[in-house]
Amino acid sequence: MADPFAAGFVADADEEHLRRERARARELRRTQWWKRRRASGICHYCGERFAPESLTMDHVVPLIRGGRSTKGNVAPSCKRCNSEKKHRLVWERENR
Repeated sequence: MADPFAAGFVADADEEHLRRERARARELRRTQWWKRRRASGICHYCGERFAPESLTMDHVVPLIRGGRSTKGNVAPSCKRCNSEKKHRLVWERENR
């Protein structure tokens, strides 16, 4: 499958959106909800077990693509999966 980014598929979010949503993500990381979600130690994408503190917060729909920092759009992810996904949607990552 061709790289969707090569064709300019990325929807640019404006700087204000990114600033606002990153601030919301920082707030969400401090909540008990996120701490419980991460406590399982399981990566949302690969299903492997990690130390909870090593999991990162991944936006399923990336902020740069218009995603939001909401409970329904964030998932615990290992650093490898988060780095591989980058600004892609899940189905774009799986087809690489």
